[in-house]
Amino acid sequence: MGKHSMNFFDWSAFILLIVGGLNWLLVNDFNFNLVTALLGVSWGSWIVYNLVGVSAIYGIYTIYKLAHHK
Repeated sequence: MGKHSMNFFDWSAFILLIVGGLNWLLVNDFNFNLVTALLGVSWGSWIVYNLVGVSAIYGIYTIYKLAHHK
């Protein structure tokens, strides 16, 4: 398998997935939503949640691409 260097979209998706994962950990273990605490219930939090979701889809695509790269 060849070497894959991460581009801007890869890094952005990776960071957003980490933010989303850590936020879910905080919600589950401490009943604390960091995104809502920082942005409130607003368009900002709506955008962050959607970007995390799109990042997950992009992550699935990236893993598929890496698994099938020849």
